[in-house]
Amino acid sequence: MTTEQSPRSESELVARATALAGESVGEIAARFDRKTPRTLNKAKGWIGELIELALGATAHSKPVPDFEDLGIELKTIPLNSRLTPQESTFVSTVPMTGLVGLNWENCTVKAKLNRVLWVPVEAGKDIPVAKRRIGMPMIWSPSATDAEILRADWEEHIERIALGDIDQIDARFGTYLQVRPKAPNRRELTLTTDTSGTLVSSLPRGFYLRASFTRKILADKYSGC
Repeated sequence: MTTEQSPRSESELVARATALAGESVGEIAARFDRKTPRTLNKAKGWIGELIELALGATAHSKPVPDFEDLGIELKTIPLNSRLTPQESTFVSTVPMTGLVGLNWENCTVKAKLNRVLWVPVEAGKDIPVAKRRIGMPMIWSPSATDAEILRADWEEHIERIALGDIDQIDARFGTYLQVRPKAPNRRELTLTTDTSGTLVSSLPRGFYLRASFTRKILADKYSGC
């Protein structure tokens, strides 16, 4: 299996991603001796991992941007037949304990969203996984307004968790950033605290960007904003 070296600059990374545009998932997978799954039902992050491999990402599962030395996060963004995002985008795992000293400036969500390389991927259910094509990438940083909204969302979620109200949070909370369960099944639990400060078991959670926000990112980009 071949392995790409990590890019040395943002421009090199963007050039690599641009070179993938128009290629199919199957073509890229074959180049790295990867077997393309027939469906993504049990391989939800498979395409993202393939693109990480093709672009030389270094972070793997560490809670830092995928291209750690460049401070750039990679996000593949599945687009439906109308070329709009069809689902929310995972950002990072929600910290359920150890919140003392944690703030927006030093949190994983801010680090990952400071600079993002978005790579669109066809996701129509009628298109076989291997035939789905990669789109033109875009490099992005949140505007001051977007960053403030993301910060407010994050702080609201963290405050609820710190108060022991994790089970009261659902996908309705948050303008751009929402919290949702992130576990393969309901038997996979982690520890958090309840309202009395007692450690209890709960489902792991993840921070996700709403599809409405990623649609806004694409609309801003392609309208020339």
